[in-house]
Amino acid sequence: MSGETPPGSGPEQAPPAEGGASGPELARAVLDAARARREAAAKTRRRTAGGGGSGEGGQQRRLRGYSGPGPDPRDPQPLGAVLDRLVKARGWQQPAAEATVFGAWERVVGPEVAQHSRPVKLEDGELTVEARSTAWATQLRLLAGSLLQQIAREVGHNVVRKLHIHGPAAPSWSRGPRRVRGRGPRDTYG
Repeated sequence: MSGETPPGSGPEQAPPAEGGASGPELARAVLDAARARREAAAKTRRRTAGGGGSGEGGQQRRLRGYSGPGPDPRDPQPLGAVLDRLVKARGWQQPAAEATVFGAWERVVGPEVAQHSRPVKLEDGELTVEARSTAWATQLRLLAGSLLQQIAREVGHNVVRKLHIHGPAAPSWSRGPRRVRGRGPRDTYG
């Protein structure tokens, strides 16, 4: 038996034919084959886990143990950074920029303009702004170019491409359950 390799020391051994082995020899051959398959699978798992940190299906493997002294993905993250990653991952940049126009109107156009105007709606890059008076509506129409530049600087380009500015709306007398046909009140707003 000097020329034979001991069982289990070689790579994978195929189980002998049914008629050639029996009893303990067959059991040993099956056990050795199973061990070799398990070791080969463990090597491929270690290789995929070590190179790139992704497991099956492209998902990241969960790290175990303590994080070290350096930065680690398990460390607490600032909320702003987490939200930025979420917005980019979901493709919410455009809706977030549009919401900034309404939510931070004073910061976007300045305190004086914001005191006398408010954004009403934003559709297809066209922002409708309502001024507090007709005089302010005229002033904002003259400042429309610089307002567009300020908005682009704050929230990004192509979020707002055009401004529609109008003055305060008078109450409408044309709708209601008790409407009378005709011109309506004549000397009330004149």
